[in-house]
Amino acid sequence: MAKDSPENDTDDKNGGLADTIKKVFAVGVSAAFMTEESIRTALGEIKLPKEILKNLMDGAAKSKQELLNRVSAETIKMINKIDFVKEASRFVETHKFKVSAEIEVEKKADS
Repeated sequence: MAKDSPENDTDDKNGGLADTIKKVFAVGVSAAFMTEESIRTALGEIKLPKEILKNLMDGAAKSKQELLNRVSAETIKMINKIDFVKEASRFVETHKFKVSAEIEVEKKADS
């Protein structure tokens, strides 16, 4: 029934293209978390011109570096907001410390 609709005819003709675009988009979104080799493997199944593949790889590398820079900057901001002296003082005030030691003295062996 639904097979006779014009939309499905277009989908049949462009189904391969739509799947290719979906796959490239999915790889592009997850590229920041993938290695270059895994990106090449994922895109290797799709027959892409070398220039497009190179542009995708360059974009993935740039995106990965941008993500790392942003995460690093945010982590540094969070760490700079922490008052370590205050946190250590609060920890010491709410915890009890117990130190145990064992000392054993042995006679030296005769040489």
